[in-house]
Amino acid sequence: MALIPPMYIDCVVAIGTIVNGQQKWIGTGFLYGDLFEKTEDGSNKYVVYLVTNKHVLNNLDLILVRFNPQTGQSAKDYPAPLKDKDGKLLWTGHSDAEIDVAVLPVNINNVLDESMKCSFFQSDKHIADVKELQARETSEGDSVFVMGFPMGIVAADRQHVFVRGGVISRIKDLFENRSKDFVVDAFVFPGNRGGPILSKPEIISIQGTKSSNQSSLIGIIKSYIPYSDVAISQQTNRPRIIFEENTGLSKAEPVDHIIATIEEAKKKNPTT
Repeated sequence: MALIPPMYIDCVVAIGTIVNGQQKWIGTGFLYGDLFEKTEDGSNKYVVYLVTNKHVLNNLDLILVRFNPQTGQSAKDYPAPLKDKDGKLLWTGHSDAEIDVAVLPVNINNVLDESMKCSFFQSDKHIADVKELQARETSEGDSVFVMGFPMGIVAADRQHVFVRGGVISRIKDLFENRSKDFVVDAFVFPGNRGGPILSKPEIISIQGTKSSNQSSLIGIIKSYIPYSDVAISQQTNRPRIIFEENTGLSKAEPVDHIIATIEEAKKKNPTT
């Protein structure tokens, strides 16, 4: 039995740019559908956004977004402008400087028309915000999956995402409004930034606690938490070299910050 719904895999995309004429993969993003109309037949309508970190998009005019094919042809890279002809940003970053979330409205019809694999997390079905996580009695030690493209590892003709397992390391500070983010114990590297975090379905639980058999989008990777290792000179007993290492702990933005950023984008451009 799959622990991650297959359509979740097709929500994730590699984000690249052009540096000195060469293609370079710089981060991860995913598609998020914001429900704007419910229909009687259940074919609800959504506005689709590319979600990633602000620092992935900063200082860029254009990015490349890769999608995998349905059949045997190569993957295709779609250019996504980040500015209009007047230089105005087309993407919206969360107004709080400490919250590293960005959204860009995208039209996926062309991608679907060209038979590429493309799906999106639906805001009314596939997410768990802070309130929902609390209702599920989410706690430290609960398992998660982190999806992305560490170190920009993307094949020449595909964009098969890497999935890594981990656990929630600290979340009570978020629940108690003492922190804006939460922490997962999962190794991430440059390239993982902007990737989705999913809850892992659990069949069993300790007596007296809830178990959840749902896999939901619960957040977005922000950055790994580093620590510094200092090399001391034996002659002078002074620091000579400082090495920055990856602790294996990573900061994560909750889904609530994605929702808030989309609301800011809609206010900026009501026709979106």
